[in-house]
Amino acid sequence: STRLVPRLSKSREEEDGSCFNNRAPERNAKVGGPKRYVSDEEDNPEHKSQLLLHRLQEQARTRQLQKQEQNWPTSVQLKRLEPEIFEEEAEKELKQTIKKKKVSQKSPSAQSHREKGQRQYACREESLPEKGDGSSRSKKNGGKSKTPQGKTEAVQGDEGMLENRLENRLTAAEERVDSFGDNTRESHGEEDRMLLTLNPRTTSPSSSMTVLGPCDQKTVHKAQPFVPQWFAQPKLFHRQIRENLVPLQDVPVIHPKLRKKLQANGIVSLFPVQAEVIPAILECGPHGALAGRGGYQPSDICVSAPTGSGKTLAFVIPVVQALLDRIVCHVRALAVLPTKELAQQVTKVFNIYTDGTGLKVVQLTGQKSFVKEQESLVETTLMGFRSLADIVVATPGRLVDHLQQSPQFSLRELRFLIIDEADRMIDNLHQDWLHQVVEAVYQPEEGFGPSRLFRRAQLNPPTAARACCPQLPLQKLLFSATLTQNPEKLQQLGLYQPCLFTPAQSGKTADVPGSQPCVREKYILPEGLSQYYVPCSLNWKPLFLLHFLVRLKFSQVLCFTNSKETSHRLSLLIRAFGGVNVAEFSSKLSPSKRKLTLKEFEQGKIQLLISTDATARGIDFGAVKCVISYDAPQFIRTYIHRVGRTARAGKAGLAFTMLLKRQEYKFLKMLKDAGLPELQPQLVKSMSIQPFLQQYEEALAELAHTVKEEQVGKRS
Repeated sequence: STRLVPRLSKSREEEDGSCFNNRAPERNAKVGGPKRYVSDEEDNPEHKSQLLLHRLQEQARTRQLQKQEQNWPTSVQLKRLEPEIFEEEAEKELKQTIKKKKVSQKSPSAQSHREKGQRQYACREESLPEKGDGSSRSKKNGGKSKTPQGKTEAVQGDEGMLENRLENRLTAAEERVDSFGDNTRESHGEEDRMLLTLNPRTTSPSSSMTVLGPCDQKTVHKAQPFVPQWFAQPKLFHRQIRENLVPLQDVPVIHPKLRKKLQANGIVSLFPVQAEVIPAILECGPHGALAGRGGYQPSDICVSAPTGSGKTLAFVIPVVQALLDRIVCHVRALAVLPTKELAQQVTKVFNIYTDGTGLKVVQLTGQKSFVKEQESLVETTLMGFRSLADIVVATPGRLVDHLQQSPQFSLRELRFLIIDEADRMIDNLHQDWLHQVVEAVYQPEEGFGPSRLFRRAQLNPPTAARACCPQLPLQKLLFSATLTQNPEKLQQLGLYQPCLFTPAQSGKTADVPGSQPCVREKYILPEGLSQYYVPCSLNWKPLFLLHFLVRLKFSQVLCFTNSKETSHRLSLLIRAFGGVNVAEFSSKLSPSKRKLTLKEFEQGKIQLLISTDATARGIDFGAVKCVISYDAPQFIRTYIHRVGRTARAGKAGLAFTMLLKRQEYKFLKMLKDAGLPELQPQLVKSMSIQPFLQQYEEALAELAHTVKEEQVGKRS
């Protein structure tokens, strides 16, 4: 007969009510037997197996920590050990635990010392109905056997499961021992994951797992990025400049006045990009700037062409020609550029071709005071305010300042919005300059005026009501050497039916306008550019630079660094070495000093110009023969614009990039991913720089003294 549980514990019915709430009546109804109490002989084998596994896991973890504290043998020595030792120990431990388990099942006093939570767990497991399990099991046994038949089978099943799990643990332990090394954190992580796998509640036996589908790995093809149709089907022009020059007489759309100015400046032929883009812009407004072709909104123009291919003249000529017949002075062309130096260069080109036409060009870059810039934009008359500018060249920050603080500055009559270096300008859209420009363009005008005749409205589908009144369109002209292919960024520009112009691939012609290439190249370099990389160490980089300047006699070299501090110290070191006329160009210099430095470099008075990436975009150095990247560029676009300062207008040029050993793989992979040709190494022998060592050490000592003096001067 079964012995009742002591009064200290709860009855089975009370525990069922506390653990499962309303499940106890359902269980009794299904089983059909009276309410019973838990006996000592009815123990949960699954709970015992869990305790056994927990104890074995703790012992294994303790042994592993002890072995880690001692001098652990190498993986080679561990491989020599026989794995049977681990198996024998595991079998001994398993036999001992099974014997202890049987002894504990026979002792009647062991159950009384168990914790209350363990009995509740047994109560839960007993109360849950199982398939094919019920009151018939106890009836078959007849009460003669202390352990039911189902109980014995569960114990045997748990023993088999324990053996399988112990074998898995031994195998995992051997693998962990073989791979034991310096990284102990990974071993702890693997052990934790293995312990989670051994938990019987969270996992099921491997036999119950079903593998869906084949296990063979298939090659996954890289998905091509989605680009708009106008970007995937551009209009092509020739890449080779010198072989495909177009005479001026073959482009009849150019005004005779401008043709004479071009010839007066020594231009008798147009580059391929100019011969294609200039007619396309003029075709949008054949009757001047007031309306597009047929009275419809003209398409926006996007030009992606290599550096030095003549993009500036491609938008200066058509814009000036469209404004030649203007009567009233209004701001009808706005060119936005990322840097002051590039804005100065574009302003200079505009002034050359507007000379004698009556058109006025105003520059807004912050080089003059804000009040003087306001005076150059608008003047006060008896009738009110009158615009003094037809073409405005500005940087984004200064332009926003005038839109917010100069109420007389109006863009309601704007016809052309030119965005040069468009990829960088897109990155600067967080300044919200484009949104403010568009708002100023479509701002309604108070009172009466020319707006009654030529209205300006937001872009909407053409209707008969809109066609009865002439519309004043706004056309956007984008130019860049590294135009982005990101559709999300292009969407921010709000382009209207854009048309893209890009050079054809190498070895292909673009005789048929509108033809499309099979795979459009992402980045394009000038044809006459020769590229190399120079393997070097950090201490030898200045000596390698001196090797190019002193031994190889390179002249008009443009050297790029990644910071203005590096530019300053490198210029001091080269100046202390002597024999090289060097100058520094960075944001630390005043605008007048920077302008003078660029002028002297163009005239050939400076042999080496050390600069940050401030001069890497757009600035035209016609005489640069060599570009040296003293510091490796971190981005592919930076590299494209650096090397683009040479080999301009179809000329030949050299580009060297100094790379440390740890930088070679990353840099060369960046070029390969961009689809650029592989660079060849340019090795510099140590015997070539041996004569410079003594003089170089003296220059280093002088540099250290100069830097200390500068630091003392800053503190004082």
